Amino acid sequence: MTTGVRRRMGVEERRQQLIGVALDLFSRRSPDEVSIDEVASAAGISRPLVYHYFPGKQSLYEAALRRAADELAKRFLERHEGPLGGRLLRVMRRYFDFVDQHGPGFSALMRGGPAVGTTTTNAMIDEVRQAAYDQIMAHLEATDPPPRLRLVVRSWVSLAESTALLWLDGREIPRAELELQLVRDFAALVAVPATHDDHMASVLMRILRDEPADGPFGALVARLTELSPQPVSLPRGGGRGGRKKGSSAQE
Repeated sequence: MTTGVRRRMGVEERRQQLIGVALDLFSRRSPDEVSIDEVASAAGISRPLVYHYFPGKQSLYEAALRRAADELAKRFLERHEGPLGGRLLRVMRRYFDFVDQHGPGFSALMRGGPAVGTTTTNAMIDEVRQAAYDQIMAHLEATDPPPRLRLVVRSWVSLAESTALLWLDGREIPRAELELQLVRDFAALVAVPATHDDHMASVLMRILRDEPADGPFGALVARLTELSPQPVSLPRGGGRGGRKKGSSAQE
């Protein structure tokens, strides 16, 4: 019979353990409700030892938010294979997996919390938003995006964030519905300026060109066609659209 011996952790390993414990606690309750004593107890160490690795709750909370921000940014990583609608839907599923698992921590990161200064929190939020923006632009193969496309993508990233925060308040709408809705919202945000901007029209055509009929975008077009009192015809197969180059929305 052998007796289990607790392995002594190195400095960095212990720091990472404490960050993980804190993030887990912050994910289940509001960060201002979690004490250093609770972190120490969950980690199986003494309260003074926590202070040996972190000067106070603020520094520990900041480190936990840093990990949360890094993990959230990774949720936007997606292979550049297949129709864009399917790619975005997989991204949204991973995004809401994080939101669902780390509700209070996600809210603390996006809304700010009492333990971290506004500047630090805002910097982390901006990093997540920029990571999401860069990933979407890469999927659109937009190396030098014009102003309208930049606005659309940043608006969509903000929409996903605000939708997730509102969903956490009551979870009144099924997750799967919101994930699909956000993907279709992206198509809608592109479609509106596409009616009067040639570059946005080409982006929309590229998105729809490879979209299967049962994909998120294809199903949206089909449903809009059903709802319209007049037949709606959208270009397919890389068509140029139904308006002349340079025509205005007023024509």
